[in-house]
Amino acid sequence: MGQLENMQIFIRVVEAGGIGLAAQQLNIAKSAVSRRLAELENLLGVTLLNRTTRTSSLTEAGRSYYTNALSILNDVTTLDAMTSAPQTFPQGTLRLTAPLSFGLMHLAPALDSFIKEHPALNLQVDFSDQHIDLIEGGYDLAFRIGNLENSSLKARRITSINLVMCASPDYLNQRGLPEQPSDLKQHSLLRYSLEDNMNSWTFMDKENKEITIPIEAKIHADNGDFLRDMAISGHGIINLPSFIVWKALLRKELVPILPEYSTPPKNAYVVYPKTRYISQKSRLLIDHLVEQFGDPPYWDKHLQKCSK
Repeated sequence: MGQLENMQIFIRVVEAGGIGLAAQQLNIAKSAVSRRLAELENLLGVTLLNRTTRTSSLTEAGRSYYTNALSILNDVTTLDAMTSAPQTFPQGTLRLTAPLSFGLMHLAPALDSFIKEHPALNLQVDFSDQHIDLIEGGYDLAFRIGNLENSSLKARRITSINLVMCASPDYLNQRGLPEQPSDLKQHSLLRYSLEDNMNSWTFMDKENKEITIPIEAKIHADNGDFLRDMAISGHGIINLPSFIVWKALLRKELVPILPEYSTPPKNAYVVYPKTRYISQKSRLLIDHLVEQFGDPPYWDKHLQKCSK
């Protein structure tokens, strides 16, 4: 293993926060990671990491080397991509994390076609609605929905995500159809428990004036599929992404309400650490997802056709 490989191991140790976790992410023995770090330090003649039995921290030389190593490896990756023969195909393992409902409904078919195009690649996917730390978890990419606030990440927008407020016909027959957002106070509401604001819903009227309504939900859950099914069963009103409810809307199991009021749209992104060079396999997957979903995405196109 050469200096570039040892440099990559050093970077992974820094980003993972320790030799043990880095070894797990790299799927190699902890002793092998320690040996590679020692080789690198012997070559450079400096200590890069202060190591104890449980933790490690960068020395001043280590901080400088880490920053410059990232730049060098990024340049090497870019150079390889520019000069590789057209028939070069991606190999190795691509690790990503994605929301559960979106992952199973929409990302899985996209990954299926991607792997068929690149059979030498291996995939490791973690489906979770929680925001997982990419660096600590050793992930290459994360598929995320919402507003990005973490400045340590780079992002590529994949498509738009629109929310639809809806309820079952039976529920609306029993409780009546809300005519304005304030009417929601008299209804049973089902809430996604991982929303940024659990106490209110925000709408935009035709003049783009923002209206915020305090909300007290009957049911909270951290899974959109569950909330959709509860709404279909008549338990109340939901405000969920169209990618979760579009088929229920097409089948008339759910009916949109307050169509003249819009909910601020969100976006779907693929994110990756700002400090980590992006590999060819990651770039290929990102491009594939942009092409697969489109903008507007295919589920919204189906809804638009049926509404005409």
